[in-house]
Amino acid sequence: MLEGRAMLKAFRERSRRNRIAGRMCDILSARAREPVFFRDFGVPDTFDGRFDLLVLHAWLALERLQAEGERELAQSFVDALFVRLDDALREQGAGDIGMSRRMKKMAGAFYGRLEAYSAAGDETALAAALARNLYRGAPARVEHAAGLAKYASGARVRLLQCRLNDGRLDFGPVGGPAEAHGR
Repeated sequence: MLEGRAMLKAFRERSRRNRIAGRMCDILSARAREPVFFRDFGVPDTFDGRFDLLVLHAWLALERLQAEGERELAQSFVDALFVRLDDALREQGAGDIGMSRRMKKMAGAFYGRLEAYSAAGDETALAAALARNLYRGAPARVEHAAGLAKYASGARVRLLQCRLNDGRLDFGPVGGPAEAHGR
């Protein structure tokens, strides 16, 4: 009987984590689609540009989850993100043939960016990582990358006030690069 209760408790906990992860994905997806990123920060309004914005925001949330010791919720969150990415590719017409290869490539890009952003010790280094990854090294986007790094720094502070284990994500206000630089 005790074994059954433990299994039921574990099932409920996993179900709760999955609901929270889904809620976090909803919030993250909505933020990554905000027109200000495409209009004012010069992020390309393409699948790749939207993917990169999703990864940036996922990195911010995952960094916070890891700081709180929420490893299982972090994993549920990543799993939910990849289910949604798979769905998005299928909605764009990708079939089963080659899907595994595409998802592996996407996972490599996802984890590579997480690593690059985590290794950035300050805003300047994060701007350089964003310029390389999100803007694909375009020299004309240096100011945009710096503005996005400034936004990410503010979002990090804002996330410190959130209870992520309840699925609450608040990245704070979004302003364009000029606002991010305090102009």
